[in-house]
Amino acid sequence: MSSRSPEPAAALLVTLLIASAFTSCAGGARRQVQQPTQQPTQQQAQQQTRPPGVLRVCADPNNLPFSNRRLEGFENKIAELLAREMKATVEYTWRAQRRGFIRETLRAGACDVVIGMPSSLELALTTAPYYRSTYAFVYRKDRGLNVRSFDDPVLRDVRIGVQMIGDDFANTPPAHALAARHIVSNVKGYSVYGDYAQESPPARIIEAVAKGEVDVAVAWGPLAGYFAKRQRVPLEVVPVSPQIDLPFLPFIYDISMGVRRGDDAFRDQLDEILARNSREIEGILDEYGVPRVGAGGTASGGGTKGGGG
Repeated sequence: MSSRSPEPAAALLVTLLIASAFTSCAGGARRQVQQPTQQPTQQQAQQQTRPPGVLRVCADPNNLPFSNRRLEGFENKIAELLAREMKATVEYTWRAQRRGFIRETLRAGACDVVIGMPSSLELALTTAPYYRSTYAFVYRKDRGLNVRSFDDPVLRDVRIGVQMIGDDFANTPPAHALAARHIVSNVKGYSVYGDYAQESPPARIIEAVAKGEVDVAVAWGPLAGYFAKRQRVPLEVVPVSPQIDLPFLPFIYDISMGVRRGDDAFRDQLDEILARNSREIEGILDEYGVPRVGAGGTASGGGTKGGGG
């Protein structure tokens, strides 16, 4: 495993696991466009104005539970909610979430909003957080495990799957936490990128638990909660503990929407919509099994147990 500093990798992982925008009839017909073949210059992007009556969203076309081209993700639904409130039409620019995603889409002027990104990410101007999630342990209920903490001694004796970033398999927070406890030889990495020719590549780590390829996976909460519910065997999804591994390795992240820096008026408009529709947004997150953690560290959200197809 790489010894790279965990903080940039952590923020990037959350960004990679997050995409944008879904449907309902409200907000009118949707238009879908491909990423422009030629990106505007930074000066051109700054001079662009948001077209009236259109909510331009940049999203990954193959990244459930967040988004896909069929508009089946929870960020797709939330984008449609925004468009309804703005009396606008959603227009998508699709790009796989890899390194450079924000630079080549939002900052280049190809869209005006990314529906999910870490609140602390400095590449964009972010709204107030609309949910807070956490990494989670995932394991089969029939294994009789009860893993709640990285300090559980059983983690030394079971096969563990962790998410990695990129071809160089840079470490994510769970990988750092396990390595700090000298738990290395029984750990298997699953790339966040995965095989993009397959449906929702990051799902492979959860499928590995269901198939018995690993005993415990440590995955980003929205991914864990959504795909655990869709396996043929019942899976347990448990928020990791501790929430922050000292001296400073967080496993919990506030998630916001991101707009271009300088577009304060649009950010404020989104903040108002998010506040006014918080209950409906919570319902969407519940529907997708997104585990949430409150300010006091209390876990909530729809479906921490999965299985049964």
